[in-house]
Amino acid sequence: MTTAAARPIQHKPDEVDQRLLNALQAGIPLDRRPFAGIAESVGIDEDEVLRRMGVLKDAAIIRQVSAIFDTRALGYESTLVAAAYPDDRLFDAAKVINGHPGVSHNYRRTHNFNMWFTLAVEPDARMSIEDTLDVLARETGAISMRILPTLMLYKINVQLDMTGDTGTTARAEPMAPPQRGDGFAPSDEDREAILILQEDLPLVHEPFDAWAEAAGWDVDRLLAKAQEMQDRTLMRRFAAVLNHRRAGFGANGMAVWKVPEADIDDFGSRMATFKSVSHCYRRPVYDDWPYSLFTMVHARSKDACEETIAALASEAGLGDDDYAVLYSTFEFKKVRLRYYSPEYRAWEDIAMAGSPLPEA
Repeated sequence: MTTAAARPIQHKPDEVDQRLLNALQAGIPLDRRPFAGIAESVGIDEDEVLRRMGVLKDAAIIRQVSAIFDTRALGYESTLVAAAYPDDRLFDAAKVINGHPGVSHNYRRTHNFNMWFTLAVEPDARMSIEDTLDVLARETGAISMRILPTLMLYKINVQLDMTGDTGTTARAEPMAPPQRGDGFAPSDEDREAILILQEDLPLVHEPFDAWAEAAGWDVDRLLAKAQEMQDRTLMRRFAAVLNHRRAGFGANGMAVWKVPEADIDDFGSRMATFKSVSHCYRRPVYDDWPYSLFTMVHARSKDACEETIAALASEAGLGDDDYAVLYSTFEFKKVRLRYYSPEYRAWEDIAMAGSPLPEA
């Protein structure tokens, strides 16, 4: 898959890097010296962790180290969107789509719906998801757009196995669907902490101290608030997010499934046990989109991806006509969503005034 990002340094992770990346994805301790705990788990010293992380970031293998929040638990409305464009309009349309601050992921995929992006709007937005997409579709000349919100979340756990110890069809014990918040909207103090915790963690021995000092917070208060939000499942975890392709996972397959309505929950729960499946959702269907179950598979090769998907089909007893696999062939945008940013209201001001939409 090609990408629009600037070229980073070249670096091939060695065995220690691989163990380090696995540990960083699993979760970083909410301690004043978090990298000391990572160092102990990997079997190297703290300074070596920081040195290696610096190299891995310069190589764009690590995108960011930060809190990973549940967007809906914070009160945002969000959805996946499938859009169809003429090939000669696709890249120009992507620039406009990417100009919305609530678009965090945008890919070209192998389907008539050739653009797939995620969109979020703030809790107090003046324009709904539907209103926003009406404007985007009109201004970009979309042939069609389909709103595909999550109806049921069976799994979300993006952790790439860098060591290769886990096979493409390895499975875990079944788990209950993840909890998405505690039903209470974030407080003003929560919002203030989120503004701090969504940034990229500095690579120093006491990074939370540096954040707290810059924000005028007591570090113990900041760490306690972070732990509280994790306990409330507003935050899924505090961890490293990797660039899949730079980390060696070149195949990004979205397998979508035609499943009888009565079987969707059963099949979704079973598909979620496959370790190579990072996301598993139920989404709505349309006349031109009959697939209700979505699974994301990341693998080092297309063959490995297909091996996992074949195992999923076998598990569900589904045939070739019951599913499709959409591969990403270009990354238009992939960033961490920024919460409580003034850019949302600024975009709405432009859209509501009928002015030309910003590009990114």
